[in-house]
Amino acid sequence: MSPPPEDSLLAAGAASRPSSPDRNEFSAAERELLLRLAHQAIVSALQPSALSLSPPSPHLAEPRGVFTTLYSRGNLRGCIGHVFPVASLYRAVVETARAAAFEDMRFRPLAFEELAELEVSLSVLSPLHPIAPQAIEVGRHGLLITLAGRRGLLLPQVPLERSWDRITFLEQVCLKAGLPKDAWQTGASVEAFTAEVFGDRDRR
Repeated sequence: MSPPPEDSLLAAGAASRPSSPDRNEFSAAERELLLRLAHQAIVSALQPSALSLSPPSPHLAEPRGVFTTLYSRGNLRGCIGHVFPVASLYRAVVETARAAAFEDMRFRPLAFEELAELEVSLSVLSPLHPIAPQAIEVGRHGLLITLAGRRGLLLPQVPLERSWDRITFLEQVCLKAGLPKDAWQTGASVEAFTAEVFGDRDRR
């Protein structure tokens, strides 16, 4: 399997509750279709079969950044995503689902017997934009911090899960990038995004 594209990043696991935009962009039918697509992408890699990469609607053909997070028995099993909109959302879900299943170096590749208990969560990203540290809203914004070729990203729901305040969130993204925790104060680029988050757990 080829390595993830250069814009792909590992992300900390995240609960599948929505955290973000003021209103949902994706309909219930679109959410169901994208979650089913993520599962099909993984299954087709384990049991080789044809999988169409042609988006079924103009909305799903729009280039978007997206992260796919996998869980097994409630535990994180993989998470990889495209930060930047380098492909249609439809294709990006296929690519990130397969990468999360088989290319997240924190875990062994997913095995066929794990499919029955596998849960998927998708985080569809808004475009990135520069943000002043004091404008960051915990629970609304995800962050990408970059300096000297290093970058770290955490999704909006992560600081909520871990009860971090804004400063701790900034510090943790810096550490994830392999930077000093105060790099956000010493020249690092700080960019924010929101994410519409939905997953298998929401369908119960």
